[in-house]
Amino acid sequence: MKFELGRCLLNERLLESGMTRKRLARTLLYKPERISDFIENKRVMPLKIAISIADTIGCGVTDLYELISEGKRV
Repeated sequence: MKFELGRCLLNERLLESGMTRKRLARTLLYKPERISDFIENKRVMPLKIAISIADTIGCGVTDLYELISEGKRV
């Protein structure tokens, strides 16, 4: 099955984990602007970064984006 990425769900995952954007950025040594760019869908997370973020906030990589399969959101 083929999937496309929908909107980024990182902000929702951060709220669930109780972590802020700034703390995530500090923990992973990224600029806060980069995290904001992911959240605001200005930039797509590279897989390596998505894995690091998911591990840090305790979710799965596929939980970071809305997935679209054959025109249906998953």
